Amino acid sequence: QLQLVESGGGLVQPGGSLRLSCAASGFTLDDYAIGWFRQAPGKEREGVLCISSSAGKVTLADSVKGRFTISRDNARNTVYLQMNSLKPEDTAIYYCAARGNYCSVGAMRYDSWGQGTQVTVSS
Repeated sequence: QLQLVESGGGLVQPGGSLRLSCAASGFTLDDYAIGWFRQAPGKEREGVLCISSSAGKVTLADSVKGRFTISRDNARNTVYLQMNSLKPEDTAIYYCAARGNYCSVGAMRYDSWGQGTQVTVSS
């Protein structure tokens, strides 16, 4: 059974940084595309970044360009989301999700989801 577990969320001041982790069990991460999504209260779930099985990286949200990066550590079977220059509007629950080989912007195209980790950007 595919299982994803996010960690690394928390409270951070504007301009600060956080690194989120998405650890996989039951499957090998580099056989799948892994996307990071976020959902703020009252808003739809939004794609952030994705890394394909061949390690191609896709930005799903223009608002994070130049601030967020995605990476994968195959030895640890973990995908990371490095978030720099955080803004209050980045506050959300962040999820990682898995699908086939290729990234997709649509959340409904992802088959397996983690439980999410809360990120709050506030002074």
